[in-house]
Amino acid sequence: MANRFLRPHLIHRFSTLSPVGPPATVVPEILSFDKPKPDVDLDLSDQARLFASVPLSDLVRSTAVLHATAIGPMVDLGSWVMSSRLMDATITRDLVLRFVKGTFYDHFCAGEDAAAAARRVKSVYESRGLKGMLVYGVEHAEDGEECNNNIKKFIETVEAAKTLPTSHLSSVVIKITAICPMSLLKRVSDLLRWQYKNPSFKLPWKVHSFPVFSGSSPLYHTTSEPEPLSVEEEQELEKAHERIKSICIRCQESNVPLLIDAEDTILQPAIDYMAYWSAIMFNSDKSRPIVYNTIQAYLKDAGERLHLAVRESEKMNVPIGFKLVRGAYMSSEAKLADSLGYKSPVHDTIQETHACYNECMSFLMEKASNGSGIAVILATHNTDSGKLGARKASELGINKENGKIEFAQLYGMSDALSLGLKRAGFNVSKYMPYGPVETAVPYLIRRAYENRGMMSTGALDRQLMRMELKRRIMAG
Repeated sequence: MANRFLRPHLIHRFSTLSPVGPPATVVPEILSFDKPKPDVDLDLSDQARLFASVPLSDLVRSTAVLHATAIGPMVDLGSWVMSSRLMDATITRDLVLRFVKGTFYDHFCAGEDAAAAARRVKSVYESRGLKGMLVYGVEHAEDGEECNNNIKKFIETVEAAKTLPTSHLSSVVIKITAICPMSLLKRVSDLLRWQYKNPSFKLPWKVHSFPVFSGSSPLYHTTSEPEPLSVEEEQELEKAHERIKSICIRCQESNVPLLIDAEDTILQPAIDYMAYWSAIMFNSDKSRPIVYNTIQAYLKDAGERLHLAVRESEKMNVPIGFKLVRGAYMSSEAKLADSLGYKSPVHDTIQETHACYNECMSFLMEKASNGSGIAVILATHNTDSGKLGARKASELGINKENGKIEFAQLYGMSDALSLGLKRAGFNVSKYMPYGPVETAVPYLIRRAYENRGMMSTGALDRQLMRMELKRRIMAG
């Protein structure tokens, strides 16, 4: 089943991740929930006001979790335990999962079921003014039965979202890898790549979509002509299409945006293809697209593919939303490319990734500001990108409340940036996965490795939380 423990090759994949963005540095600024400042400066350092709504018990746990993930050997040990034979024994498995639930899980996840997650979204909005992006935390499916079980959970997510005021919720998130078998996504990606190399190559099952490749896209995954999809594979692909349609219909009826997450380049062509035909079918309201695709700015072809997709959407007069991220699969991408004798599809330097992200951000914000039907969620933990986006919005005179532009960070990470952007008047959301503890293990391992090391993504929050704990102790 899709919620079983990590297979060894997945543990290795997640344990080699490296953080994409540099840590932010603390500057002497002041944050308040009271009156938004008229300018776009982000105030990130008055920890007393920043964490005023956080109970002492939560603050202690969050501080402990973020400091624990900063210790590299501890993260490595935790990753080893989760993939070891210790998890085969009921007693040790229960002990480990109980510890994980009370620490890392409660810090990074919203609850074990949709109702609990909805309550957490409500609590976070009412205490901090931050919206929620609800996602059932299953990662992958290997067969149709797993896909059918997962789509039921995603539909439950939409139903839970409907119980919340529209002001509390940003969107619902799905992974195509959880509702279409992984092997089939790889086959579809191979066939799409081969057709891009050979335009006369026919794909009878293909429906109209936006471009998913550019001239600089990596095509080395497919070195020879793939076999056509079998009758059984075409039937399974049609079932995957129906699953996607079923959740799109529910999101459209409920006016809840649907975000489609990204994956490795070996699978991404099929995911982009499905995301874009879904947008063509279900995005009709220019003021609020339903379907959003994800662009990973750490890929060298990200900017070109983004421009091609936007150009086609404008040509077809189809609104489209994008979630812009840096990316999370740097090591696995480099390893696969190297094994095939090619350079990594990821930018050679972190500076190039930052530049690509900021260029894509500016492009999308300009499009969103001119009534073109483009909406964007700027998902970043990088303070410089947050400040640049805030300044760009001011320059363009963007209406911060119309939902066309939004910032987002992961739940349990970059709270200082989230609250600073919120105080500057922007819509800000937290990506909030939920599900059984064992289902969330792959996600938790990624979060641990992103916070690994003293100069990681969580450095700013660790410093501010430590300062606030010291202040409360001294005051007490």
